[in-house]
Amino acid sequence: MPATSTSAAPPPWHRERFSARLPRLQARARIKEAVRCFFRERDFFEVETPVLQVSPGNETHISAFATALVSADGSASPLYLHSSPEFACKKLLAAGVPRLFTFAPVFRNRERGRLHSPEFTMLEWYRAGASLDEVADEAVALLRIAAEAAGVTELRHCDRTADPFARPEVLDIMGAFRRHADLALPLPDEPDGFDELAEALRVRGLRVAADDTWSDLFSKLISEAVEPRLGLGRPTLLTRYPASQAALARLCPDDPRFAQRFELYCCGIELANAFHELADADEQRRRFERAEAERRRIYGESYPLDEDFLACLAVMPDSCGIALGFDRLVMLATGAPDIEDVLWLPVAGPS
Repeated sequence: MPATSTSAAPPPWHRERFSARLPRLQARARIKEAVRCFFRERDFFEVETPVLQVSPGNETHISAFATALVSADGSASPLYLHSSPEFACKKLLAAGVPRLFTFAPVFRNRERGRLHSPEFTMLEWYRAGASLDEVADEAVALLRIAAEAAGVTELRHCDRTADPFARPEVLDIMGAFRRHADLALPLPDEPDGFDELAEALRVRGLRVAADDTWSDLFSKLISEAVEPRLGLGRPTLLTRYPASQAALARLCPDDPRFAQRFELYCCGIELANAFHELADADEQRRRFERAEAERRRIYGESYPLDEDFLACLAVMPDSCGIALGFDRLVMLATGAPDIEDVLWLPVAGPS
């Protein structure tokens, strides 16, 4: 029999392949300009933050790209490509910028797939003196702006849709687990909380590893049973995360078991993550140190803390901020099935 020849897919810059993506890229440009107009009309400063940082961020499961700053004498100091412009933006809040936004290229290692790129664009904005409700209103408004700029009336991913003009569903984490996982979520400090959560995973055929923590089990169950069911038909704001998932957020004053944090979902996809920003440097240091201890346990590595960032918290005003995956927003507004469909040029290398 004659040999069957297979040819590799043409590179992303190949004219035929690029032409197929061009309408979505043109929509991306329109959406970006519309977002800029939205923030300028509200007296936000557009800022540019350095990509190179002494710390890439200190969340356990976000992995970084490491590099080094080489001086004229040949000595080298370790630096990292940032995983978010958050630290730099908060330093600007501390410096006196009251409202700011940025389109930042960010970098996360160990992440590549239909919804993940090692390099992507994060739209972040921060407001001194704002509430989480105000930030949520702005995030929802951007869904409408993106749809209008793309010339569509619904957001779409595969067979899932959401109406960006509809009033969003607001659902707290406990309600989400009751509705979508048929579970009264046991919190980590409750007696038998870990065992109950582990059993809930086993019932669903999900793996429980010997070294899993409560947070590991929570992440597995929310990603499997809850997140795919959020933002269907209309956007969902998922609120009041467990305190163990607070990261850089304040705890709720009415119940410190929960954090002042929300995530925005559309079509089963997480689009944005918002915090009432923690301004307690000692507490933030403790959280970072716990996260880095977990990173060492799981990945055998750790990242330094940004002492300059911790110092700025002492003078940072009361603020709320949010990080929105801009590429994902464009995906939903253009109906793209893969994040690389909306990148001008995807990162080279294996998928």
